[in-house]
Amino acid sequence: MAQEARLLIVANQVDPEFAMLENLPYVLASDRSAGTAGRDAVAILHWSGTREMLREAFLQCAHLRWVHSRWAGLDSLLFPELVNSDVVLTNGKGVFSQSLGEFALTAILYFAKDLPRMRRNQLARTWAPFDVEMIADKVLGIVGYGDIGRAAATRAHALGMRILAARRHPPADSDALVERYYGMAELHEMLPNCDYIVIAAPLTEETRHMISSAEFAVMKPQAVVINVGRGAVVDEEALVRALREERIRGAGLDVFEREPLPEQSALWAMDNVLVSPHCADHTASWTQDAMRFFLEQHSRFEKNEPLLNPVNKRLGY
Repeated sequence: MAQEARLLIVANQVDPEFAMLENLPYVLASDRSAGTAGRDAVAILHWSGTREMLREAFLQCAHLRWVHSRWAGLDSLLFPELVNSDVVLTNGKGVFSQSLGEFALTAILYFAKDLPRMRRNQLARTWAPFDVEMIADKVLGIVGYGDIGRAAATRAHALGMRILAARRHPPADSDALVERYYGMAELHEMLPNCDYIVIAAPLTEETRHMISSAEFAVMKPQAVVINVGRGAVVDEEALVRALREERIRGAGLDVFEREPLPEQSALWAMDNVLVSPHCADHTASWTQDAMRFFLEQHSRFEKNEPLLNPVNKRLGY
């Protein structure tokens, strides 16, 4: 393989998925330094490890042209030298979207069918029939209508839900799933119409605490908030207050402002909260899927074909 195709992998350790690279030569930066071995690399795969590890690797590569992150979220990854460079950055957007869409639907049904009540009655050996909710014709609002949002919308729409979607730039073309698009500045117009709200927005300076006290105040008392995007898009303190004061019905959360979720967090003990430890996309093959996507990207890179998922580094997604 040509010298210019050399690859530097930033990772905490050698993972089994690296065997999928087969004859693709690479240098591993696993101890915050690859020494001089990776200095001729033109591509970096950020597989795991910290931003500091990636930055150190980035700074030693004089011929670098491309960085790929296996993750979709980039808020903890970007640093000024990368942002201000001409190096192309791509991410794993789309690789994990389908399972996150399934989690969103799971959380919707969890509250609609009141599964906690069912389970409590079962454990108490109590025969106590109660009414459950149909989700057909209920309104699902999606904040951040990208790949994850559309995966949630596809599943919800198939069960008869109506879809509203908010995104930074509503598209000119229509989407058969979406009844209406809103700009992010129009959230207060969209949220009061929603029975369930999926948060799937990336974390940027614009979206940090986008969902806070003012947003909870305009939601329906029966609204359920489901966050599968980034934890800090939702103001967690405001969320706890809204749940305690029953301003909203419940929350299904796969991401949190601090992870692992601290033991003292009120969310653990709340009956109206479903807690997932940021593993809604951890399917049996999720790491292999991430590596397969990288290999497809690398093939495009070698052939000078357009890469998938180019990131606007200044916007952060």
